[in-house]
Amino acid sequence: MNPSSESQSSTTVRDDRVSTPRQIMIQWFKSVGLLLMAATTIAASFFLIGYAQRSGWIEKPVDSQVDGGVQATEGVQYICPMMCVPPTDVPGRCPVCEMELVATQMGPVFIDPAMRRVLNIQTVRVAKAVGEHGNPVGEIQSVGELAYDEERLKTISAYVDGRIEQLHASYTGVKVSVGEPMAVVYSPALFLAQKELLVAKRQANRTDNPQTSGNETLYATSRRRLIELGMTEGQIDALERSGEANSRLEIVAPIGGTVIEKLAVEGQYVSQGDPIYRLANLDQVWLMLKLFPEDAALLQLGQPVSAVVDSIPGRTFDGVVAFIAPNINPESRTVSVRVVLPNPQGDMRIGDFARARIPRQNPTSSDSEATTPALVLPRDAVLLVGADSVVYVETEPGRFEMRMIKIGSISNREVFVLEGLQEGESVARRGNFLIDSQMQLAGNPSLIDPGKAIPKKPGDDLTPEMEEAIAGLAPEDQILAKTQRMCAVADMPLGSMGVPVRVEVEGQVVFLCCEGCRSALLKSPQEYLKKLTN
Repeated sequence: MNPSSESQSSTTVRDDRVSTPRQIMIQWFKSVGLLLMAATTIAASFFLIGYAQRSGWIEKPVDSQVDGGVQATEGVQYICPMMCVPPTDVPGRCPVCEMELVATQMGPVFIDPAMRRVLNIQTVRVAKAVGEHGNPVGEIQSVGELAYDEERLKTISAYVDGRIEQLHASYTGVKVSVGEPMAVVYSPALFLAQKELLVAKRQANRTDNPQTSGNETLYATSRRRLIELGMTEGQIDALERSGEANSRLEIVAPIGGTVIEKLAVEGQYVSQGDPIYRLANLDQVWLMLKLFPEDAALLQLGQPVSAVVDSIPGRTFDGVVAFIAPNINPESRTVSVRVVLPNPQGDMRIGDFARARIPRQNPTSSDSEATTPALVLPRDAVLLVGADSVVYVETEPGRFEMRMIKIGSISNREVFVLEGLQEGESVARRGNFLIDSQMQLAGNPSLIDPGKAIPKKPGDDLTPEMEEAIAGLAPEDQILAKTQRMCAVADMPLGSMGVPVRVEVEGQVVFLCCEGCRSALLKSPQEYLKKLTN
């Protein structure tokens, strides 16, 4: 072989084994592609497994269910955190919002002092509302404006064309008495009418006149004409006594009161019907109130009212309800109520504001209930759910329970409670809905299902498991346990935690849901025995 050929051949082999940059890039891209394909395959596998589990095609192992805390447990209910669906006994996810259902169990809800301050939970004591003769009463409060008594307003007008020569009441606000001269009007028409009266009187008084009856009729007509022109009976009698006609008419005050408007000046010509003065008798004024329809529905005509005027502190004026409007103002959604207030001294001023207090009776209660003092709660302490009325009672510090009550009359400020509460009990006034959310999470009666709080007959709400647990008691104890229904301490159904525990305290048999409640019962027996008697 030729050495040169052999050298050339070896050189060729070496060139084939050396990779070019282009080949290196191709190999790198192939490796990255393989890695991406592997990662995509793994991710798709996890996704398909998760989707199959959620769809129910495959189930989790029993061990994972127990460790995850989603295994169905006796007596445990599962609720959606968003309350999309009612509570259920089966764990899983909410079919509406896809959130994991939360396991809960009925029992008391406690709110510690720190959380109570954060949630701004406030309570109020239940109080009696006792009025005269023991009738349940409340109080409607409102602010109104003082106005003129429209029945005591008078306008003095010109009865005849003429010129005003003199005004005795020369400024607004002057007080006048009945019959006091107010103005003098010059009128030629009045002068002629007076002349006609004097002539008719002379003719009627002649004894030799055969038409005496006709003259008397003319005299009566002339006298009535002068009355229509503004002269009083006394002025006409004075005219007949003097026998001299006068072209000046003196206008007198028809009522005693105050000049509230002066509508003319001296020297002004007026026509028949033109107003000269407006008078108001302020011995009595009106207080105009605007009440909510539910408040106005509780009022009656003649009902007493006490008012305090802003400009006269320390004094109380008494009046009565004189008018209740039959309609509701469509803009303000209020009902106008008129109160009459005596003002003999004239201390109250028109346009001033006054705070009215109106005691009210409870018209929705029956005659038998009217003799029993009702209880009153602030309006914001009562939650209305359709036809049901609900409050949250603090049975012990930090512990709240729902109570369904029967109410009477209701206003925007207070509510009459006829049944369901006792005087002195503490009821949540602020934070009601926050407490209710905790009740929902605990599976307790709440606004979503207030019917849980309705007392039922013995045995109506017992499950087969609870029946079996109560059957472990003596026959006579079974009857007592079904009558008691709920644990005296934890307010849990008897039998929900096994055979009820029988305890004798102060000569009375009490059943508890478990041994854990025994110490609380023995520590405060009166408190829990009182719950059983309510």
